Amino acid sequence: MKDQNNTQNDILESEDDLFRFVEYSPEAAEMTGYSDYSYWKSVFQNFVKKKSAVVLTIIFILMVIFSFVALAIGKYDYKTLETNSSQSFISPDSEYWFGTDNIGRDYWCQVWYASQTSIKLAFIVAVGECLLGITIGCVWGYVRKLDGFFTELYNLINNVPMIIYMTLIALLIGQSFKIMAISLICFDWLVMARNVRNLVIIYRDREYNLASRTLGTPVHRVLIKNILPQLISVIILRLALSIPGTITMETTLSYLGLGLDINTPSLGILLRNARSYFLDYPYLLIFPAVIVSIITVTFYLIGNAFSDASDPRNHV
Repeated sequence: MKDQNNTQNDILESEDDLFRFVEYSPEAAEMTGYSDYSYWKSVFQNFVKKKSAVVLTIIFILMVIFSFVALAIGKYDYKTLETNSSQSFISPDSEYWFGTDNIGRDYWCQVWYASQTSIKLAFIVAVGECLLGITIGCVWGYVRKLDGFFTELYNLINNVPMIIYMTLIALLIGQSFKIMAISLICFDWLVMARNVRNLVIIYRDREYNLASRTLGTPVHRVLIKNILPQLISVIILRLALSIPGTITMETTLSYLGLGLDINTPSLGILLRNARSYFLDYPYLLIFPAVIVSIITVTFYLIGNAFSDASDPRNHV
């Protein structure tokens, strides 16, 4: 009998060792359902999988950095360079790495300074167009009373070719970096706003947005917290495509004499100046044309890859 009691006591002691009450901890309870998912981390991981887009991104970054390095290592300074007609049309050599233009200026500093100007203009216009287009697009799509007004405004502006607007601005206001940047922003927001408006209409009456409005959530918070995150992939794609589009537009306008001031070198102005001498001196067209082509192709592929990576439906 005594041995049986000892055995039972041993079992109870062993059960006490196996089972014990745990103190309640709110922090531990929260950690039970914790997930280390991060949207932007997932975007980066998906983007890195596109090897071609990563390579092109590196190429573009290196090209931007080299545009500053090139001016530093160049033998001539664009701002202080004096023209010398006796040195005109010198083919690329050890003294003039990209040759000289029709009035004897070093083409190396011309090309890289123009690249900086065009890239800076493209980024400013892309950011301005993005901010203006998103703001107008959200209001356009969410506030139903304003849909008719913005639709008519869109049709009025969009049905007139851009070249007409830019011609009038160049003739009536002038030609400068600032004027061109503001002008392009004022007319290029249309595509961004239209895309955002269409998506806002799709997500506006989803159940979670109806619930938010029922609970009295302010309109701006519904747009920023509930709807805008759904538009990131479209916004990024449009932002990426706007950069080569702006450079192409600047090149076209400058080629027609409606772009930047002739004293502000840009890739478009260099291409315009080279058109009269291309057959005899092809290097004047080749160098700026190659840079324009690299930027255009690079951002087109990067934009598509980053748009796919930022789409939440592609995240696991």
